[in-house]
Amino acid sequence: MAPNPAHTALWPAPHASEAVDATVHVPGSKSVTNRALVLAALASEPGWLRRPLRSRDTLLMADALRAMGVEIEETVSSSSTGGAGNPDRAGEAWRVLPDGLRGPATVDVGNAGTVMRFLPPLAALADGPVRFDGDPRSYERPLHGVIDALRVLGARIDDDGRGTLPLTVHGSGALDGGPVEIDASSSSQFVSALLLSGPRFNQGVEVRHTGSSLPSMPHIRMTVDMLRAVGAQVDTPESGGEPNVWRVTPGALLGRDLTIEPDLSNAQPFLAAALVTGGRVLIPDWPARTTQPGDRLREIFTEMGGSCELADYGLVFTGSGSIHGIDVDLGDVGELTPGIAAVAALADSPSTLRGVAHLRLHETDRLAALTKEINELGGDVTETADGLHIRPRRLHGGIFHTYDDHRMATAGAIIGLAVEGVQIENVATTAKTMPDFPELWTGMLGA
Repeated sequence: MAPNPAHTALWPAPHASEAVDATVHVPGSKSVTNRALVLAALASEPGWLRRPLRSRDTLLMADALRAMGVEIEETVSSSSTGGAGNPDRAGEAWRVLPDGLRGPATVDVGNAGTVMRFLPPLAALADGPVRFDGDPRSYERPLHGVIDALRVLGARIDDDGRGTLPLTVHGSGALDGGPVEIDASSSSQFVSALLLSGPRFNQGVEVRHTGSSLPSMPHIRMTVDMLRAVGAQVDTPESGGEPNVWRVTPGALLGRDLTIEPDLSNAQPFLAAALVTGGRVLIPDWPARTTQPGDRLREIFTEMGGSCELADYGLVFTGSGSIHGIDVDLGDVGELTPGIAAVAALADSPSTLRGVAHLRLHETDRLAALTKEINELGGDVTETADGLHIRPRRLHGGIFHTYDDHRMATAGAIIGLAVEGVQIENVATTAKTMPDFPELWTGMLGA
């Protein structure tokens, strides 16, 4: 079969000839959108998602839920212009009408971690079998935490002993639930997957993490906050419970009218542009309180040489014209690593990024990919046991490969601002979470 032209095309990364000064409307959060879809599908009444993200991952989630019997109506108000000029599609809303979960069904997870991990627990509640399949890379991503836990909780799953896709969940219409131990050190999504469906299990669920450090804790806090917002009772370590134990009480979930926050992790390349060019970028509607990991960018990029002001209308980030190296533990915010590594490669001093060994199991092995691609542009990056050490060097142009990873593509674009002649392979992979990225990026630069 011939390769997809979008996967082999090269996109000349725009080079910034002057400091950026732009307002960028960042689309909605993927993490919030997909959790909201799951909770709405499990609710006892209809709900609304306003300003949801429309990207490959969220459309895969919506289509998967439809295949399992959930009705999702999409509407766009006549006042919404859509397109790159209004990328957050302010007038768009999805109405979710839960009507029982049914099989037989087939679910395409693509390479979306949230889809492949959050939906098998729902499938165990369905009346009939649900088969899960996806992109070739999805076969390499760990699912054992969810599969083994669901079996302990009473589910029947066929995966030929692989602990990965493809697999079939034989739904029986209900699941006993109860206590379960899992090692979620490779992905916090194992915990979130069980918590999200826990209210619908007959005994609820008690999830006990037994492994080493647990990555991406902000994402678990996001899950807990969103569960509580729809009426679930959740006990957590932060609320006085046992360390590494989360309990969800069985009960009905409410339908909600939820407006999705901008995706703060997807704001990263635009904030980085202000830092790299010594410019200024406004991200409207940045929330004053959020569980999104991307909120940590305010602290990290300020330490690397910028300054920020959070106001009612949004976040204004300003670069100083200098970029400083950083020594930082990114264990809770690993998805920010590619963008931080790109900025660090342009800094005036070395950086050490720690706590992100689990990135070797993401859309690609992000540590190996960042090392290879930055070094092939003349950089000096070495992998450590749990991260990267980056010594800034004068970089040159060349092809920046993305490995079908959206955050690799945006990392290459950041470097291209300061280095002429960088070409991004398959920039279209950004559609996983930000379909309008090329237009937003060139628009920021006034092109």
